[in-house]
Amino acid sequence: MSKLRAHLLGVLVLITGLLTTTGAPPAAALPDELWFDPSAAATLTVRDGRFTDGLGREVVLRGYNVSGEAKLDENHGLPFASVADARKSATALRALGGGNTVRFLLSWAYAEPVRGQVDTAYLAAATEQMGAFLDAGVRVYPDFHQDLHSRHLFDPDSWYTGDGAPLWAVSAGDYPDEFCGICPFWGQNITSNAAVTRAAHDFWHNRYGLQDAFLATAEAVMEYIGGHLTEAQFAGVVGFDPYNEPHAGTYDAGQTSRAWEKDVLWPFHERFRARMDAAGWQAKPAFVEPNLFWNANLDFQRQEGGLLDAGTLGPRYVFNTHFYDQKAISGIFMWGKAGDGQYATDFATVRDRAAATGTAAVVSEFGHPLSGTVSDKAPTVLKAMYQALDSRVPGAGWWSGPARSGSVLSGTQWQWDIYSGRHHELMNGNPGKVLTTGDAWNDEDLSAVRLDDSGTAVLRQDARLLDRIYPSATAGRAVAFTYEDRSRDGSTTLTWNRVPSTLPRTAELVGSGQYGLLLWRSDGSAEPTELHLPASFPTAATTVVSDLGVTATPPAYTRSTPVAVAREPGGTGSRRLLLTASDTGTLHYALVTNGASAPSAALLAAARTELANWAAAAVG
Repeated sequence: MSKLRAHLLGVLVLITGLLTTTGAPPAAALPDELWFDPSAAATLTVRDGRFTDGLGREVVLRGYNVSGEAKLDENHGLPFASVADARKSATALRALGGGNTVRFLLSWAYAEPVRGQVDTAYLAAATEQMGAFLDAGVRVYPDFHQDLHSRHLFDPDSWYTGDGAPLWAVSAGDYPDEFCGICPFWGQNITSNAAVTRAAHDFWHNRYGLQDAFLATAEAVMEYIGGHLTEAQFAGVVGFDPYNEPHAGTYDAGQTSRAWEKDVLWPFHERFRARMDAAGWQAKPAFVEPNLFWNANLDFQRQEGGLLDAGTLGPRYVFNTHFYDQKAISGIFMWGKAGDGQYATDFATVRDRAAATGTAAVVSEFGHPLSGTVSDKAPTVLKAMYQALDSRVPGAGWWSGPARSGSVLSGTQWQWDIYSGRHHELMNGNPGKVLTTGDAWNDEDLSAVRLDDSGTAVLRQDARLLDRIYPSATAGRAVAFTYEDRSRDGSTTLTWNRVPSTLPRTAELVGSGQYGLLLWRSDGSAEPTELHLPASFPTAATTVVSDLGVTATPPAYTRSTPVAVAREPGGTGSRRLLLTASDTGTLHYALVTNGASAPSAALLAAARTELANWAAAAVG
């Protein structure tokens, strides 16, 4: 089917749905939408191993987890104390953090506090908070979150806590008193705390009907969300993450981690997929996670997995995984800081695993502590992780081998919690253990944002690192992408991808500034390719050198302007670069930099010639 016919068919289906859906609220345009935006937001599907929007453009999801506050009791399992706070957070996430997507945490414990009874007040509040992000132009995929199975497994005076299952689910089992032994890291409870391991084992084996109850609640939650968001809002919900960080707890006699994935975890994902269909989420993929430890970077912690026996997942599923550098977090197994290409192999494994399953990938959690003994590694660890999301080629080799760059990975950083450092959490209900610092959860401190004394959201990490150029929508197929953010480690500017000396005029143009470079093959679309523009790229300081045009101050977007800027939808003030190429199969390139100051026409022309020759030779 031609792209034009497919587009027209999609419009016909959408119109038919509007005419036949009784009582469906009308779709409302977001502030700053352009002519192609409503159609682009109407769907997000998986095609040829990539996310695609309603116009067939290749999409990259970037953003944060919202938020670990949902793991606490102080706001009763909700990410925010109010919808006003949710709106404040969404605006800041767009304008300061550069995100276009959030993984939105939900709690089984608060959704079903009494067995068989869904708490509609909780669902109403969660859905309204979710709507605040959707109204800001931020895509959403909800996540049923759990860590260490449930907070109700832990004693009031325990060193640790959990989240997830409700009290009635814990009371159904006769679990031992929780004890982890010598466990300096909370995650060790996953395998070392008998209360946690037995409770997890019971869930996965559906003892006491626990899994049945969870799935029934999940269906009810999805029905509620779908029925209480507007049509336009629901279009921005891109899928659902069934279960955070699944682990067997304990394996059955003779069972391996791979066999557990095949015989226990994958059937659960299929059951959840069926519940999505029953709830009216047929067109949205399940963001399924493999065994938690399948890609651990500590050899003694790694367990074989990665949904190796699930076959071809196809468009109804997304390969969804996490990555934390446990070596760096340990403070023992990695003494120094991260460097150029530190995680290229780890993230290439994610790309390869998703490709083998025939679907798109998302790294739904990654991050590093911002306080404590290993926090000094955070600037380099996070830079290296974002670098690996952008390309599978380290900076030192990118210019000589861009064709090996691979897909640009989607990812949501852990986390975005505006209450960071201002909590009031009674740990395990203990009024004698009131947690206020960091994330107020197991001594974690990973939030990229906080509120200052005036109540304004401010970043806790370098804005150059977080607010990044990335190709949010590519009309065609991205061939290679890199971004040199020039983020800082203390007073040191980190530059891992210098423009090579073989391109002297391009290097002169970039200077000491930030730059991004995208190569893509066009597909004949009238709709543009979009790159998010960070706040550090104001229009007057943004230079674009592309085969489509050269400009030191991109003009406002029109249909006839091949290189232009516009606001991103949602009314938050975030901005995008729009590149329009109406041909098919042509290799295009665009260098975007803020390093130039009133560059001469001769310098721009020389850089364009260099880049054209380089692209033809490096990619063809």
